[in-house]
Formats: sequence, structure tokens, C-alpha cells
Amino acid sequence: MNNIACKISDAEWQVMQVIWQESPITAASVITQVKPETNWSPKTVQTLLSRLVKKGVLGVNKDASFYQYFPLVSQAECTLEETKSFLQKVYGGSLHLLLANFVQNENLSATEIQELRSLLDEQSE
Repeated sequence: MNNIACKISDAEWQVMQVIWQESPITAASVITQVKPETNWSPKTVQTLLSRLVKKGVLGVNKDASFYQYFPLVSQAECTLEETKSFLQKVYGGSLHLLLANFVQNENLSATEIQELRSLLDEQSE
């Protein structure tokens, strides 16, 4: 996977959420689905779609009567890249600092603590 492909803005991420849920999809359908949350104009959504195509995140089928967009990278791939980017930017790449900050500053339920323990135990095996 190309790491650059998933460096997308928050607005582009919203568009991708729609496309990951339903693809292939037309621009009109994307516009309809993001409009209630964003109130973006159709031109704004078209611009975001064009940017995502240029970044290599979206493919477009131009043979259909209406252009149909489809993801070229999975949501899981982009989530992993976003997580790595966040970890590097905010914590200098230290997973330990992230987890320590999270555990110390959040009120975790007993269930959440057990889930974290289980994940850590799996990694140590």
C-alpha cells in the first residue's frame, strides 16, 4: 500500500466514509449522503472527489452513464496509516506514551481494562 495515498483531509475522510460503505457510487449519491451532515455544495463534493482521484485513493469508472467512484484503498489501510501518522506527530512514534496518556487520563470500565489486558497478553505470547 502506498502510504501517501491515505494522507487525506478531514473533509475527504467524510467522503470516503460514504464510499467505503457503498461502492461503486455516483457523485450525486455521495452529495445526497453528505449533505445533511455538512451542507456542502455539489461543487465542493465534486472537488473533494477529484482530489481523492488525484491522490490515488479513489478510482472512477467513466464508461457508465454517470461516473461511478470506488475505493482503491480499504478503510482498514487508511485507518492504520492515519493511526501511524497521529502516533508519530503527537507522541513522537511512542506507543508507550500514547497508551500511558490514555490509561492515566480516561475513566476505563472494568470491561475495557480487561479487553486491554487481553490484547496485551495476546501480543506477549
